[in-house]
Amino acid sequence: MDLLYTSIYSAHCMRSFRSIFSLFLVLGSLLLAACQPDREARDGPVVLAAASMQEALEEAADDWAATGHARPLLSFASSAVVARQAAEGAPADLVVTADEQWMNWMEQQRLLRPDTRRTIAGNTLVLVAPDTPSEGRSDTRAALDGFSGHLAIAEPETVPAGRYAMAALTRMGLAEDLADRLVPAENVRAALALVERGEVELGIVYATDALASDKVAVLAEVDPELHAPIRYPLAVLAGSPHPEAAEFAAYLASPAGQAILARHGFSASR
Repeated sequence: MDLLYTSIYSAHCMRSFRSIFSLFLVLGSLLLAACQPDREARDGPVVLAAASMQEALEEAADDWAATGHARPLLSFASSAVVARQAAEGAPADLVVTADEQWMNWMEQQRLLRPDTRRTIAGNTLVLVAPDTPSEGRSDTRAALDGFSGHLAIAEPETVPAGRYAMAALTRMGLAEDLADRLVPAENVRAALALVERGEVELGIVYATDALASDKVAVLAEVDPELHAPIRYPLAVLAGSPHPEAAEFAAYLASPAGQAILARHGFSASR
């Protein structure tokens, strides 16, 4: 129990520090790469992407490189951090978020190259527990009926996965009952990690996150009608000088790119 309360304290009190530190770390490394005069001749486009896209984009980058292109440089964080990195002038070429709200914000800030925005994938939410034998899946409302433990979600104020989860809990009439037992994490992968380590009893994450982990079991699928559609928009950043930025974006939307995303549990772009 002491470990659980330590995790909850860390999630609430250290989240802002870690996000700021992470931002400066990424910006520093990207700026260092950008200062190389021949960076674009040696390296692929820099991609800022939502944390839930990690395994899929790593495979896509490898596949792209196998065809003779320079491998893209990938940086993953919550969509909120990704958008702020772009706004702060990170030397990046492409951006992928886990919702349309943050991409709309970047578009309003004129950070995107016109006519390059497209949706490349969709996703769903699932309720997960530390990996234990299960008698099968139920619906989320039934699985949470009588639940008295702690539930990890991504931070609901700014992180899309948390916002989707909170919307679903609210529409199920559970948000108020769970308010004191929600454990918000800085991004969806951090929420997944809390469940993997057994520091919380349950968590709500993307289906793709659950598929990427061998330490959690899916108890229920969250009805997609309970929240806004989960879509992953991609766009080329307005300040990108990289000659292959638009090509890699097109590749992710191509049949080859879509096949990779599907293998990692993402639904077709729409």
